[in-house]
Amino acid sequence: MNFFREIMQKPWLSAETASINVSHIDNTHLNSQVRWPGKTALYFFLAVISVLFFLFTITFLSRSQANDFQALSGEPWLPLSDSKQLWINTIFLLLASISLQLSTVVNSIHRLNLLLILITLSSIFTAVFIFGQVSVWQQLTADGYFIATNPANSFFYLLTGLHGVHLLGGVFALFYVIRNFYKDTKPEALNASLTLCTTYWHYLFFLWLFLFALLTASTETYRTIALICGF
Repeated sequence: MNFFREIMQKPWLSAETASINVSHIDNTHLNSQVRWPGKTALYFFLAVISVLFFLFTITFLSRSQANDFQALSGEPWLPLSDSKQLWINTIFLLLASISLQLSTVVNSIHRLNLLLILITLSSIFTAVFIFGQVSVWQQLTADGYFIATNPANSFFYLLTGLHGVHLLGGVFALFYVIRNFYKDTKPEALNASLTLCTTYWHYLFFLWLFLFALLTASTETYRTIALICGF
Protein backbone atom coordinates (compact mmCIF):
# COMPACT_ATOMS: atom_id res chain seq x y z
CA MET A 1 0.00 0.00 0.00
CA ASN A 2 2.83 2.33 0.76
CA PHE A 3 4.25 1.57 -2.65
CA PHE A 4 1.04 2.56 -4.45
CA ARG A 5 0.67 5.63 -2.27
CA GLU A 6 4.16 6.75 -3.22
CA ILE A 7 3.75 6.21 -6.94
CA MET A 8 0.40 8.08 -6.92
CA GLN A 9 1.95 11.18 -5.39
CA LYS A 10 2.51 14.24 -7.65
CA PRO A 11 5.38 16.14 -6.11
CA TRP A 12 5.50 18.62 -8.97
CA LEU A 13 1.99 19.80 -8.11
CA SER A 14 2.87 20.43 -4.49
CA ALA A 15 5.96 22.33 -5.57
CA GLU A 16 3.93 24.38 -8.03
CA THR A 17 1.30 25.10 -5.39
CA ALA A 18 3.96 26.15 -2.95
CA SER A 19 5.50 28.37 -5.61
CA ILE A 20 2.13 29.99 -6.32
CA ASN A 21 1.50 30.52 -2.61
CA VAL A 22 4.93 32.05 -2.10
CA SER A 23 4.43 34.24 -5.15
CA HIS A 24 1.03 35.34 -3.87
CA ILE A 25 2.47 36.13 -0.45
CA ASP A 26 5.36 38.03 -1.99
CA ASN A 27 3.04 40.05 -4.26
CA THR A 28 0.70 40.80 -1.38
CA HIS A 29 3.62 41.91 0.76
CA LEU A 30 5.00 43.98 -2.09
CA ASN A 31 1.64 45.64 -2.73
CA SER A 32 1.26 46.43 0.96
CA GLN A 33 4.76 47.89 1.00
CA VAL A 34 3.90 50.10 -1.97
CA ARG A 35 0.42 51.06 -0.84
CA TRP A 36 0.50 51.61 2.91
CA PRO A 37 3.56 53.87 3.22
CA GLY A 38 1.97 56.26 0.73
CA LYS A 39 -1.32 56.30 2.62
CA THR A 40 0.40 56.71 5.96
CA ALA A 41 2.51 59.59 4.66
CA LEU A 42 -0.55 61.31 3.17
CA TYR A 43 -2.63 60.95 6.33
CA PHE A 44 0.23 62.26 8.44
CA PHE A 45 0.62 65.24 6.09
CA LEU A 46 -3.13 65.95 6.23
CA ALA A 47 -2.99 65.80 10.02
CA VAL A 48 -0.18 68.38 10.02
CA ILE A 49 -2.20 70.64 7.70
CA SER A 50 -5.26 70.28 9.92
CA VAL A 51 -3.31 71.28 13.02
CA LEU A 52 -1.80 74.25 11.19
CA PHE A 53 -5.15 75.61 10.03
CA PHE A 54 -6.73 74.87 13.41
CA LEU A 55 -4.12 77.02 15.14
CA PHE A 56 -4.62 79.82 12.63
CA THR A 57 -8.38 79.58 13.15
CA ILE A 58 -8.04 79.89 16.92
CA THR A 59 -5.73 82.88 16.48
CA PHE A 60 -8.15 84.43 13.98
CA LEU A 61 -11.15 84.07 16.28
CA SER A 62 -9.18 85.49 19.20
CA ARG A 63 -7.98 88.43 17.09
CA SER A 64 -11.52 89.09 15.85
CA GLN A 65 -12.44 90.38 19.33
CA ALA A 66 -9.99 93.29 19.15
CA ASN A 67 -11.27 96.82 18.56
CA ASP A 68 -9.30 97.27 15.35
CA PHE A 69 -10.81 94.16 13.71
CA GLN A 70 -13.34 94.75 10.94
CA ALA A 71 -14.98 91.73 9.32
CA LEU A 72 -14.98 91.62 5.52
CA SER A 73 -18.61 90.60 5.32
CA GLY A 74 -21.94 91.32 7.00
CA GLU A 75 -22.70 94.86 5.85
CA PRO A 76 -23.67 95.66 2.24
CA TRP A 77 -20.62 97.87 1.64
CA LEU A 78 -18.09 95.27 2.79
CA PRO A 79 -16.20 93.48 -0.01
CA LEU A 80 -17.10 89.87 0.80
CA SER A 81 -20.80 90.50 1.42
CA ASP A 82 -21.09 89.76 -2.28
CA SER A 83 -19.19 86.49 -2.44
CA LYS A 84 -20.19 85.54 -5.99
CA GLN A 85 -16.59 85.20 -7.19
CA LEU A 86 -15.73 82.99 -4.25
CA TRP A 87 -18.70 80.76 -5.05
CA ILE A 88 -17.54 80.48 -8.65
CA ASN A 89 -14.08 79.51 -7.43
CA THR A 90 -15.65 76.90 -5.15
CA ILE A 91 -17.50 75.34 -8.08
CA PHE A 92 -14.24 74.95 -10.03
CA LEU A 93 -12.55 73.29 -7.07
CA LEU A 94 -15.51 70.95 -6.73
CA LEU A 95 -15.25 70.08 -10.43
CA ALA A 96 -11.55 69.31 -9.96
CA SER A 97 -12.37 66.97 -7.08
CA ILE A 98 -15.15 65.26 -9.05
CA SER A 99 -12.88 64.82 -12.08
CA LEU A 100 -10.28 63.06 -9.97
CA GLN A 101 -12.90 60.82 -8.39
CA LEU A 102 -14.16 59.87 -11.84
CA SER A 103 -10.59 59.18 -12.96
CA THR A 104 -10.27 56.44 -10.35
CA VAL A 105 -13.43 54.81 -11.70
CA VAL A 106 -12.26 55.14 -15.30
CA ASN A 107 -8.89 53.69 -14.40
CA SER A 108 -10.57 50.58 -12.99
CA ILE A 109 -12.27 49.90 -16.33
CA HIS A 110 -9.08 50.52 -18.35
CA ARG A 111 -10.29 53.61 -20.27
CA LEU A 112 -6.85 55.18 -20.49
CA ASN A 113 -7.66 57.98 -22.96
CA LEU A 114 -10.60 59.14 -20.85
CA LEU A 115 -8.41 58.85 -17.77
CA LEU A 116 -5.87 61.29 -19.20
CA ILE A 117 -8.66 63.72 -20.13
CA LEU A 118 -10.07 63.66 -16.60
CA ILE A 119 -6.67 64.20 -14.98
CA THR A 120 -6.01 67.12 -17.34
CA LEU A 121 -9.45 68.62 -16.60
CA SER A 122 -8.80 68.36 -12.88
CA SER A 123 -5.52 70.24 -13.32
CA ILE A 124 -7.25 72.93 -15.38
CA PHE A 125 -10.12 73.34 -12.90
CA THR A 126 -7.61 73.66 -10.05
CA ALA A 127 -5.63 76.29 -11.97
CA VAL A 128 -8.84 78.24 -12.63
CA PHE A 129 -9.64 78.11 -8.91
CA ILE A 130 -6.21 79.48 -8.01
CA PHE A 131 -6.44 82.26 -10.61
CA GLY A 132 -9.92 83.06 -9.29
CA GLN A 133 -8.52 83.43 -5.78
CA VAL A 134 -5.80 85.73 -7.08
CA SER A 135 -8.45 87.84 -8.81
CA VAL A 136 -10.24 88.23 -5.46
CA TRP A 137 -6.95 89.40 -3.95
CA GLN A 138 -6.51 91.92 -6.76
CA GLN A 139 -10.04 93.24 -6.28
CA LEU A 140 -9.51 93.63 -2.54
CA THR A 141 -6.27 95.56 -2.98
CA ALA A 142 -7.87 97.70 -5.69
CA ASP A 143 -10.61 98.62 -3.20
CA GLY A 144 -8.02 99.55 -0.56
CA TYR A 145 -8.18 96.41 1.58
CA PHE A 146 -4.44 95.98 2.04
CA ILE A 147 -2.72 93.46 4.29
CA ALA A 148 -1.71 95.94 6.99
CA THR A 149 -4.90 98.01 7.14
CA ASN A 150 -7.07 95.46 8.95
CA PRO A 151 -6.37 92.16 10.75
CA ALA A 152 -9.23 90.51 8.84
CA ASN A 153 -7.49 91.42 5.58
CA SER A 154 -4.24 89.86 6.77
CA PHE A 155 -5.93 86.62 7.75
CA PHE A 156 -7.82 86.44 4.46
CA TYR A 157 -4.61 86.71 2.43
CA LEU A 158 -2.78 84.35 4.78
CA LEU A 159 -5.37 81.56 4.92
CA THR A 160 -6.34 81.63 1.25
CA GLY A 161 -2.66 81.87 0.30
CA LEU A 162 -1.72 78.82 2.37
CA HIS A 163 -4.61 76.90 0.91
CA GLY A 164 -3.51 77.86 -2.60
CA VAL A 165 0.07 76.75 -1.90
CA HIS A 166 -1.16 73.32 -0.83
CA LEU A 167 -3.23 73.10 -3.99
CA LEU A 168 -0.18 73.95 -6.09
CA GLY A 169 1.63 71.08 -4.41
CA GLY A 170 -1.25 68.85 -5.44
CA VAL A 171 -0.92 70.03 -9.04
CA PHE A 172 2.71 68.92 -9.06
CA ALA A 173 1.54 65.55 -7.76
CA LEU A 174 -0.92 65.38 -10.66
CA PHE A 175 1.90 66.08 -13.10
CA TYR A 176 3.71 63.15 -11.52
CA VAL A 177 0.65 60.98 -12.18
CA ILE A 178 0.52 62.14 -15.80
CA ARG A 179 4.22 61.31 -16.17
CA ASN A 180 3.51 57.84 -14.83
CA PHE A 181 0.69 57.57 -17.36
CA TYR A 182 3.15 57.89 -20.22
CA LYS A 183 5.77 55.82 -18.45
CA ASP A 184 3.54 52.87 -17.52
CA THR A 185 -0.13 52.88 -18.57
CA LYS A 186 -1.07 49.77 -16.60
CA PRO A 187 -4.12 50.62 -14.45
CA GLU A 188 -2.64 49.01 -11.36
CA ALA A 189 0.47 51.19 -11.73
CA LEU A 190 -1.65 54.36 -11.66
CA ASN A 191 -4.27 53.35 -9.12
CA ALA A 192 -2.22 54.14 -6.00
CA SER A 193 -1.21 57.62 -7.18
CA LEU A 194 -4.73 58.47 -8.32
CA THR A 195 -6.26 57.34 -5.04
CA LEU A 196 -3.85 59.44 -2.99
CA CYS A 197 -4.39 62.51 -5.20
CA THR A 198 -8.16 62.11 -5.01
CA THR A 199 -8.07 61.90 -1.21
CA TYR A 200 -5.87 65.00 -1.09
CA TRP A 201 -8.23 66.97 -3.35
CA HIS A 202 -11.33 65.99 -1.38
CA TYR A 203 -9.60 67.11 1.81
CA LEU A 204 -8.60 70.49 0.33
CA PHE A 205 -12.11 71.02 -1.02
CA PHE A 206 -13.71 70.53 2.40
CA LEU A 207 -10.96 72.63 3.98
CA TRP A 208 -11.81 75.42 1.56
CA LEU A 209 -15.52 75.19 2.48
CA PHE A 210 -14.52 75.69 6.11
CA LEU A 211 -12.28 78.66 5.25
CA PHE A 212 -14.99 80.13 3.02
CA ALA A 213 -17.51 80.05 5.86
CA LEU A 214 -14.98 81.42 8.33
CA LEU A 215 -13.67 84.31 6.24
CA THR A 216 -17.06 85.52 5.01
CA ALA A 217 -18.76 85.53 8.43
CA SER A 218 -19.98 88.75 10.03
CA THR A 219 -18.69 90.47 13.13
CA GLU A 220 -21.70 89.22 15.12
CA THR A 221 -20.92 85.64 14.07
CA TYR A 222 -17.32 85.99 15.25
CA ARG A 223 -18.51 87.41 18.54
CA THR A 224 -20.91 84.51 19.06
CA ILE A 225 -18.26 81.90 18.23
CA ALA A 226 -15.78 83.64 20.53
CA LEU A 227 -18.26 83.57 23.39
CA ILE A 228 -18.91 79.87 22.85
CA CYS A 229 -15.15 79.15 22.76
CA GLY A 230 -14.53 81.32 25.82
CA PHE A 231 -12.40 84.04 24.18
